[in-house]
Amino acid sequence: MAIEANENNEGVATAARVTKVLQWLMAFLSKLSAKVVDVMSQMKKVGKEDPRRVIHALKVALSITLVSAFYHVKPLYNDFGSSAMYAVFTVVVVSEFSVGATLGKGLNRGFATFFASALGLGSFYLVNSISTEDILEPVLLGALIYLTTAGITYFRFLPQMKARYDYGLLVFNLTFCLVSVSSYRDHEVLDIALKRVITIISGGLISVSVSIFVCPIWAGCDLHNLQSKNIEKLGNFLLAFGDEYFGTSEGGESNKSFMQGYKSVLTSKQVEESLANFARWEPRHGRFKFRHPWQQYLRIGNLSRQCAYRIDALNGFLYSAKTPLELSGKIPEPCINMSTETGRALKELAMAIHKMIPPSSADTHIAKSKIAATNLRSIMKTGLWEDTNLFEIIPGLTVASLLVDVVSCTERLAESIKELSTLAKFKNKDSTVVAEQPQEEEYPQPCSDNSGPQHVIAITINQLSANSFHNGNS
Repeated sequence: MAIEANENNEGVATAARVTKVLQWLMAFLSKLSAKVVDVMSQMKKVGKEDPRRVIHALKVALSITLVSAFYHVKPLYNDFGSSAMYAVFTVVVVSEFSVGATLGKGLNRGFATFFASALGLGSFYLVNSISTEDILEPVLLGALIYLTTAGITYFRFLPQMKARYDYGLLVFNLTFCLVSVSSYRDHEVLDIALKRVITIISGGLISVSVSIFVCPIWAGCDLHNLQSKNIEKLGNFLLAFGDEYFGTSEGGESNKSFMQGYKSVLTSKQVEESLANFARWEPRHGRFKFRHPWQQYLRIGNLSRQCAYRIDALNGFLYSAKTPLELSGKIPEPCINMSTETGRALKELAMAIHKMIPPSSADTHIAKSKIAATNLRSIMKTGLWEDTNLFEIIPGLTVASLLVDVVSCTERLAESIKELSTLAKFKNKDSTVVAEQPQEEEYPQPCSDNSGPQHVIAITINQLSANSFHNGNS
């Protein structure tokens, strides 16, 4: 009986363990399934946000498939051997989201490899011609490597070199050291360097060709559209602010949430600088001619952010308590006029950039906003505020002062856009009247229908991973 009882107990314990294992397995499979579904939903969301990301992935795959011909075609592999791997490395490293980024990296890598290989070979033959002693040769070669790499590394700190040629200088240092050091032991260095240059240039040409000729994604278009959309967001806020702050709007919370689009302008500096740097590498495309004034877009962006900072301060007063200043009946009218006319001017400026036409239609609204600012100053100089609690009128006075600053900033922004119009030779066309009510508007794109700045995060990640990959394999 005792034996049977022990066997029963062991059976029960075994069944309990099996049950626990099955429960754990079911829970694990459930979590794994949920994780897979979550990843798939994220991938779908990323593709919906910008369908060009799917196109970019397919273009990179196409480039790698084409460059693999160095391995698949036997005559090519017999000529280049393992050096063909440099072509694959080049495609992986050089293929970026936009044409400008790909072209910039490709040219940097190609020219840096060519000149570094030539200089490395020159150093090798120079040292051989100067010294035939085994002891002196490595000393001279080491001194040349030291001086060259120190100079190139120092050049990377120069702002103009850092912006456009940092990757090329890095590749130059790497290639020069590889060629120079290997030449001391391997006297077939000329053949090695030649194969390396040919495969890298071939990989770069394939990447650049696919980027340009297969569904091209232009950084210049993204920068152009980004600036116009940023200015439009500022105009949307100002069109609604006057009525919203002084209590004449019926939009409620939905209108306030719509007004918050300006906040993306505050953090757009890094995006604009990256796109401007990439756009400078791009050839003529769409309505953008060679040597398009991309730097002017950065000046416009700086002025847009100055307006956005003042608008951000105005936004803080939307949720503050109303003061007797708004009840006086004299301040609201010029403030609303300033806000509305400035908003209309900004919307006209946004449309002018989008359609690439001179922004003359904004002059009328800017003039009206300046008249309203003058009227406000006249009111504030009167004795209207005597016998009034100073602490109660400070918020309203601050709002009025900020609106005057926004008018001045908008005027400077319009002048900068006019300068862009002159430099880029915008042509006069019939423009539609901007709607007075704040609403989202879709403007005709000068290059593509799906261009946008969403890819900049992906570009940054790709650059970081590409640099680390290159350092480990090139």
